[in-house]
Amino acid sequence: MGVKGFVEGGIASIVAGCSTHPLDLIKVRMQLQGETHAPKPTPATVQNLRPALAFHNTSVAAGGSIHIPPPAARVGPIAVGVRIVQQEGVAALFSGVSATILRQSLYSTTRMGLYDILKQKWTDPNTRTMPLTSKITAGLIAGAIGAAVGNPADVAMVRMQADGRLPLDQRRNYKSVVDAITRMARQEGVMSLWRGSSLTVNRAMLVTASQLASYDQVKELILEKGVMKDGLGTHVTASFTAGFVAAVASNPVDVIKTRVMNMKVQPGEAPPYTGALDCALKTVRAEGPMALYKGFIPTISRQGPFTIVLFVTLEQVRKVLKDF
Repeated sequence: MGVKGFVEGGIASIVAGCSTHPLDLIKVRMQLQGETHAPKPTPATVQNLRPALAFHNTSVAAGGSIHIPPPAARVGPIAVGVRIVQQEGVAALFSGVSATILRQSLYSTTRMGLYDILKQKWTDPNTRTMPLTSKITAGLIAGAIGAAVGNPADVAMVRMQADGRLPLDQRRNYKSVVDAITRMARQEGVMSLWRGSSLTVNRAMLVTASQLASYDQVKELILEKGVMKDGLGTHVTASFTAGFVAAVASNPVDVIKTRVMNMKVQPGEAPPYTGALDCALKTVRAEGPMALYKGFIPTISRQGPFTIVLFVTLEQVRKVLKDF
């Protein structure tokens, strides 16, 4: 199919990405809940604390007692969405949508097109089928390459979506995805555009392999067993299943990716996280293992509709472009 596979995948991805952008924004805000970057304590203060407490914000009262503030209450996706609308306006739900469009144009177009090429090459010409292992391998390869291409837009999207949760004097206030990428390159260096790229690649490999392979496999099973015909019902069922599998597989990496990409690095100061492993360890120590599944409800709430819109749109675009 060549170029046509990239065009079909790109159109479907952009439609799906824009239509589910508010859910993605809520997911990012939830994944950042509980994240704190405390100022460095003085050596005397650290010595007076047990190691487990030395990582938390503390304040010393006049009498010498140490006050440790309780952790902030965590709220659900609906409450997060309502709070965004109340504090920032309805338009805030589409913060970073320009970055989403660019990200889908780069990342998803690449992964969908490459997967389609590999799928055609590895499909048995006699049975017209492809083993599940080959589908997963194709997804891993396509996802890795797509993520490397789209990482700058991914960093910009995360920052633009998360900007509203920062105090006014700390907000980056990017005007658009172009402004975000330009300022990051100028202020933090070109390599900042690939911050968290290892996480992006790992997540993309998991998402693409689980999402595309699951969709094709479930669709084949439905048609093979004669449960439904090749139509909207089959496409919706297969795509929702694929979305759920992708959400379960990718959420932990997604949480770490979001935090690494969103961290603010002050000149002359050590970054909050030295890398993906450091971020994962600090997150688990401070908030528990289930912190890696923060935002799972909005993730599945977004992955489900996103995957349904993606594949339903893709099937329709294929019908329209089949004669070209």
